[in-house]
Amino acid sequence: MERGIPVAQVSKLADHLRFAIWVGAGSDWDGDVVGQSGGLPRLPAGAEWPSNGENPLPFVASLDCAALPKIEKLPLPVDGSLLFFLDHEGAFDAMCSGHDEEYARVLYVPAGTETVPPPSSGRDIPDPDPERRLCAKVEPQFPNWLEPDDEEVDPLEGASEIARQLASELTHADELIALTYELWPAETRGGELCVGGYTWTIGGSESPEMQMARERLGVRLKTGPDLPRSDRWHWLEEEEFRLTQEWVPLVQFATESDLHYGRFFISFADLAAGRFDKMRSFPGFTE
Repeated sequence: MERGIPVAQVSKLADHLRFAIWVGAGSDWDGDVVGQSGGLPRLPAGAEWPSNGENPLPFVASLDCAALPKIEKLPLPVDGSLLFFLDHEGAFDAMCSGHDEEYARVLYVPAGTETVPPPSSGRDIPDPDPERRLCAKVEPQFPNWLEPDDEEVDPLEGASEIARQLASELTHADELIALTYELWPAETRGGELCVGGYTWTIGGSESPEMQMARERLGVRLKTGPDLPRSDRWHWLEEEEFRLTQEWVPLVQFATESDLHYGRFFISFADLAAGRFDKMRSFPGFTE
């Protein structure tokens, strides 16, 4: 490279680079419309409004997959629409109590599907927020151990042994990260939803990947083979890192609450295959 950075270093950092799609509305967001937040979505003919079994779920947003920017390593559907629903308080309570995830839903509507306005009768649909037309921007992202959310925090503070080892091998990380933002500048202020990229750090809660790793450790301890207590933390760190490579945020967003965030996660394999019923919700809480 012209800057004297070894090609091997460029390749190493590129392994950790992801691109996220931010969508937002307002004067800072222009271009083609890629979806809507608020308002009421059109549903497939004959489909019921998503519910938790008792009450309808609030509608968050819909995205037109054909209109979204194409990201090479983010295998979203090439067309059709994604509709997101979330009862953020119910989802958080359900997650804390270990109940099934009935309070978060993603609905994929294939292109060409007959759609109709939601029914005006039956169970009460939550009052929608005002409808906003959404436009998109693409933003490069790196994992927190390379680039923390807070610039005053050491990115390796509290990082796993795996992250520390990888960081030690990236001898030109600062230069390459700066170059990345020169090549792909993105002003995402006012963004409402973020598709792809990396997990948001919210409050003091564990990452979704660590939560899944703990679930898998629990299964292993019940079914075998046994794992000595002294080895469990290292196993969790390895599993968290592996899950970070295999899973991606389908969408992350702030809710109307100052405390709650929505985080829908899916494995790359399920995303590529369109298995949106495999999505998992890991709501964030700031306190």
